[in-house]
Amino acid sequence: MASSISRTRFGAAVAGAFLGGLLIASAFDWTHVGFAQQSNGSKPPAQEVKSLADASNAFVAISEHVTPSVVSIQVESTQKPRSLRGRNVPPGLDDFFKQFDAPQRAEPVEASGSGFIVSKDGYILTNNHVVADADRVTVKLTDGREFTAKVVGTDPTTDVAVIKIDATNLPTASLGDDNLARVGEWVLAIGNPLGLDFTVTAGIVSAKGRAVRGLLPSQYAISDFIQTDAAINPGNSGGPLVNSRGEVIGINSAIASTTGYYSGYGFAIPITLAKDVMDDLIKYGKVRRAALGVSIQDVDAEDARAAGLSSIAGVKVGGFSGDDSPSRKAGIEPGDVIVSLDGHEVDRVSTLQRLVRAAGPGQTVNVGVVRFGTKKTFPVKLVAVPDDEAVATRGGVSNNGTPEPVSYDKLGVAVAPIPQELAQRSELGDQFRRGLLVTDVNTNGPAFHKLIEERDIIVEVLNPQPRHAVTSQSDLDKTINSLKSGQYVTLLIYNIDAQATRVESLRVQ
Repeated sequence: MASSISRTRFGAAVAGAFLGGLLIASAFDWTHVGFAQQSNGSKPPAQEVKSLADASNAFVAISEHVTPSVVSIQVESTQKPRSLRGRNVPPGLDDFFKQFDAPQRAEPVEASGSGFIVSKDGYILTNNHVVADADRVTVKLTDGREFTAKVVGTDPTTDVAVIKIDATNLPTASLGDDNLARVGEWVLAIGNPLGLDFTVTAGIVSAKGRAVRGLLPSQYAISDFIQTDAAINPGNSGGPLVNSRGEVIGINSAIASTTGYYSGYGFAIPITLAKDVMDDLIKYGKVRRAALGVSIQDVDAEDARAAGLSSIAGVKVGGFSGDDSPSRKAGIEPGDVIVSLDGHEVDRVSTLQRLVRAAGPGQTVNVGVVRFGTKKTFPVKLVAVPDDEAVATRGGVSNNGTPEPVSYDKLGVAVAPIPQELAQRSELGDQFRRGLLVTDVNTNGPAFHKLIEERDIIVEVLNPQPRHAVTSQSDLDKTINSLKSGQYVTLLIYNIDAQATRVESLRVQ
């Protein structure tokens, strides 16, 4: 009992000593008593509060200024019933399945998107994928009025469309210049996501000149998006991306997502490109597209070293659209790297596409190239892209009758002559039939991620000079055997699926 009382008195003495020490320290301002978050107790300066209020008021002003010009678009289309014909029906069961192939009623399909008014008499910019194949387009304004819209024109290559409503004195959006937009600046996205009309979200310009592969199916598609982290969801498509001055700098078009909903990044079509397309659609009813007649790719680090470039920028020429290609006639060759057009620097594919698009068909442009260290300039007369694009025919590959492949450890590939069956199925031209098929790619070799086994054909050695066709193993031997580790070889490659040539530079190991 005495021991228990003694421990109690000792504990009380320790607690009292601790509290007394704390009070003494506080009196001399040795420590502060407070919660987990530390604060000096002072209010933020009035200037900081005013700056935050000014930024908030700016967003409010932009929203109030632009939102009246934004519209909600409702689209009705007819989905054709699926037929059982043409499917893989087991032999002998054709008659059984025919009973299910009776005429069916087409089912109406509804979708929604956004747009914004660009003229007081009712012209509206939106996305091609919002109104394509629409039977009926209904436009709703912020004041509640609804109109039936006419589709003036669409362009799948840029995903831009123009529609029109019969009205006057409408509120319009101011169009800015996306070339002046800077990465990191504030932007607002306005639209109708997930059925929530006239929603405003804020973010920044995350990147410019972003290529989103596979988004636009056309071989002439211009992929040059503004990337933003302003929240964009289904239904935002066609709405404006607005800068801090209340000017539209892009048309919200797509999102990067594995779920189909916003997950951090969205993409907008630059407004200067969209405006050019809009002007053509209104004036001509279609887009006048110009082309150099070349297949092109962005330059990577190995291409730059192989071509003798001072920086990793430019567009490499992989091939031509045909014998009548204006670039081919002018003297441009596969392996050339386009670095300028009419004095404007060309740093990537999207830049070249936009410069060509701005020039227009029939105009002659001066194309500056670097050919393995030598600068050259060629005048090229741009041609008009045909309205109906040819669809590539894809051929299969058979393993039957494939000759024994030969390995090149310096490149990390194995090659073999083209099997006759493959040549026939793929409808290969004589030039490509004589090449060497890539049959295997070593994951630890220079060709990994560069060449595709069973789909790529080595057609020519472009560099080191002199360039020569590759029609046999010996044609490749005399080049590869002469190269030392660290040197580059530049090859002209034909891809069976794309039915087009490209250029690849490999660093010999």
